[in-house]
Amino acid sequence: MKKMLFALAVIAGAMYMVGCGKTPEFIAGCTNRKVSEDSAALITFANAKGITPTKDDTGLYYQIISAGTGTTTPTASSRVVVSYQGTLLNGAIFDSTATGVTRTFTLGDLIPGWQIAIPKIKAGGRIKMLIPSALAYGCNGAGSAIPSNAPIYFDMTLVSVQ
Repeated sequence: MKKMLFALAVIAGAMYMVGCGKTPEFIAGCTNRKVSEDSAALITFANAKGITPTKDDTGLYYQIISAGTGTTTPTASSRVVVSYQGTLLNGAIFDSTATGVTRTFTLGDLIPGWQIAIPKIKAGGRIKMLIPSALAYGCNGAGSAIPSNAPIYFDMTLVSVQ
């Protein structure tokens, strides 16, 4: 009886997570890479693109091009207005705002790499982010544009913070 209740609890928990849009790794069969596993590829990409990155404690690499002049440091609840281009390390662009066009997001809803990097600048600032896959889309990837465990690169301007 205890085994049956345990099995039902595990199944119910898995169904709850799937119903919430989160597929647990043991069900999906995918495993996120360790942040350190992407370091060599990110450094190679940075060198090829003339980027001189700083590595923070999370394993995110970034280069601040302009710190910005705004007075507000973005927090998880901030609405950030940005323009950007996102590419895979092979140079394929997977997402981009058109010239002069911006998008608005709540910072806390974005991938961990953006949540870590964007508060390093203020409004008007520009940052280049080299994001390990575990701080990006992980083992799930993002549709057909971003493969599983793909480290990614963004060149982003923080237009404003609301």
